[in-house]
Amino acid sequence: MTRWRIASALCLLSPLLLGATSPPVPMRLYTLDCGRIDIPDLASFSDTGDYDGEHEAMPVPCFLIRHGTEWMLWDAGLGDEIAASPDGRQVVGLHFRVPRTLSSQLAELKLKPADVHYVGLSHLHADHSGNAALFPDATFLVAPEELKWAGGDPVPGGVRADAVAAVLRSRIEPVSGDKDVFGDGSVRMLSTPGHTPGHHSLMVRLAHSGPIILSGDVAHFKVSFDKGLVPQGNASRAETLASIDRLKGLAAHFHARVVVQHAVDVFAGMPKSPKYLE
Repeated sequence: MTRWRIASALCLLSPLLLGATSPPVPMRLYTLDCGRIDIPDLASFSDTGDYDGEHEAMPVPCFLIRHGTEWMLWDAGLGDEIAASPDGRQVVGLHFRVPRTLSSQLAELKLKPADVHYVGLSHLHADHSGNAALFPDATFLVAPEELKWAGGDPVPGGVRADAVAAVLRSRIEPVSGDKDVFGDGSVRMLSTPGHTPGHHSLMVRLAHSGPIILSGDVAHFKVSFDKGLVPQGNASRAETLASIDRLKGLAAHFHARVVVQHAVDVFAGMPKSPKYLE
């Protein structure tokens, strides 16, 4: 082999020998305010009586992820139509309010619903899927077990049949177990059943802020997550506890921050759009 060929071969091999990889895709995580739920009595949020007589105004967040030139929405909040009622709406003893629409928050970022490539749903309760109809061009990432459960007759409590129908009219990429959304390990849906049969959480690995786990409704409050408290209406008590343990294990292994999505103090600690984590 001539000296020139040896030099050329070394140039080609050097990235492999050094273990070089492609530069990471720029990422951002935005926290959006997708409503509030005023709950007069939290008794149903623990089957061991821990919250009896307590009340809470529970935030309903959505999360927007920029991955290079692609956008993913995690959970779709309460429906924007509720914003048309300034005093909110009363639904099965709960008070729903939407001070700011999801569509207006996207517009502040110079985005339209059609710019969102993926909509990942932790589950199909109304406060996580209320704006599904805003994204007819997106691909929905949702567990088939969840779709089967939410499409039952009668419709399960807490589920909006029109939101489920909007998902079914869209492109669906079924996610039974875990899923590496973009194929580079940066955004990973995690199977965490228990609250509902097909419930998922999401881990986002950011360059500067580190790994963040968006826990859906694995637990509604920080103390529920820490102590393993299970709501009365969950699909499976055993699976709920196993999912809490799984997220705790992942958080310890990856040194990840767990965002308990409905927790008032956790939500307050997240930078609100147009600010972001990266």
